[in-house]
Amino acid sequence: MNPLAADAARMQADVERYVRLESPSADAPRLDALLEVVAAGWERLGGRVWTEPAPQGAHLCVEIDGAAGREAELPVLLLGHHDTVWPVGALPLRAADGILYGPGVYDMKGGLVVAETAVRALRASGRAHRPIRVLVVADEEVGSPTARHLVRDRATGSAAVLGFEPPHPDGGLKTARWGSTRLRLTCTGRESHAALAPDDGVSAVDELVDQLGAVRAATEHREGVLCNAGTVGGGGRTNVVAGDAWCDLGLRFETPDQEADVLARLAALRPVRPGAVVRTEILGARPPWAATPMTAQLLTVATTAGEACGQSVTGRPARGGADTNLVGGLGVPVLDGFGPVGRGAHAPDEQIVISSLAERAELVTELLARL
Repeated sequence: MNPLAADAARMQADVERYVRLESPSADAPRLDALLEVVAAGWERLGGRVWTEPAPQGAHLCVEIDGAAGREAELPVLLLGHHDTVWPVGALPLRAADGILYGPGVYDMKGGLVVAETAVRALRASGRAHRPIRVLVVADEEVGSPTARHLVRDRATGSAAVLGFEPPHPDGGLKTARWGSTRLRLTCTGRESHAALAPDDGVSAVDELVDQLGAVRAATEHREGVLCNAGTVGGGGRTNVVAGDAWCDLGLRFETPDQEADVLARLAALRPVRPGAVVRTEILGARPPWAATPMTAQLLTVATTAGEACGQSVTGRPARGGADTNLVGGLGVPVLDGFGPVGRGAHAPDEQIVISSLAERAELVTELLARL
């Protein structure tokens, strides 16, 4: 029997408390209010806690000493974030038939509770363990613009990095991640009256439509490449030839070579219409995190830990990007996906399986004791 099963109700209550403290990216007051509650939990575990301020929300750092005799060993970093993609009031919080629904419950407030519960159980067990670092960042969902240096700094010199993002749908861990780039494509034309002098104008909207066709040609049906036109805007009035238009693209790449090739093609886009101007601007990027022998070894330890808990642990690469992309090339073994089992990240049916909270915490407790 899972020794953490008795904690299941408390874990669910903690997740619900975190979810009720809604925390959209860039909403610093709400993010900081949630972080204060998360920090208090780590302080109760005896962690040394401090925050790193940032304009759009502070980041949380925690240090927990190793057990007696292991104080001088390299630490394990537990990595997570407390921002969500959801505006306030977007989704209801509810539980039904063993499933908990709500904004950020899967991505990734459930993971924050798993991490805290695992460390609590580890310290209560009296088992020897390395020092533990914890980093919870405020802007992961928008590319970690203010946290990326902190992520790399806290990961450097660690014995391992464990990410608490959602797992694969079957519970599998994540052993590598595709890179992700947010790119803005901007078209500038020339405004004029759409009826009296249409030929004097240059439509930025029409130019954008054609440029998106060129983007599709550069990315569609290419192995290891994904492209999503996520946001589009421009123009003003129906009786004015549009003078500006733009689109934000979400790009995914399996390898650095694919990334370099596609970005070079998009940077070389040229106007279709005389007088139009086309520009590309990278808004944020995370490099591909490639599988390494070190991560394979870490997965073996996690698999053994799972066997000790009666759990079958598997791992494979993921297409989605996260902060583990930022540390995958630092020469440190990395595994991600230690959050609870569920589905619907960034979707209206975001949910977790309540019973998996205790299961994942048991796995992490065992893994920390074996590292």
